[in-house]
Amino acid sequence: MHIIIQRMPRFMVLFFASMVVFFSFSSLADAADSPTDAIHMTDKGMEYLQKNGKDALIKEINNKNPDFIQGDIYLYVRSMDGTILAHPINQKLIGKNMINLPDAQGKIYRKDIIELAKSKGKGWVDYQYNNPVTKQIESKTTYIVRNGDIILEAGIYKPK
Repeated sequence: MHIIIQRMPRFMVLFFASMVVFFSFSSLADAADSPTDAIHMTDKGMEYLQKNGKDALIKEINNKNPDFIQGDIYLYVRSMDGTILAHPINQKLIGKNMINLPDAQGKIYRKDIIELAKSKGKGWVDYQYNNPVTKQIESKTTYIVRNGDIILEAGIYKPK
């Protein structure tokens, strides 16, 4: 292999090297978050909650603790009435209850989140949401876990 590279014109070596780098980075950028990532984020939140309490968890999320933000996945907390208690990305949502606000297809998914929390305590809710990266309405799924009077949530955009 070394002999082949030595005999190649310099521009070809640079071209092939740049292609390797380009495809390496583009495949990383295209890598979608997985359901396991969302579950792991809620598990991390539950662990912190059990050690430090609800108020401490809410404070850490609202203070944008990097433990609760990893790439496109972040942890947020909703009360059982639908009010957002903690959100590390959009602080304007804190204190708001948008339970009756539908997604792009008219689904009142926040009610589904609360109903799932009440009935099973954890699981997935699918809906359509504006992806801030692509600026497109995309399919999203959120994993939720109830603990007492709060719901921990972490969502991912589904691969196209």
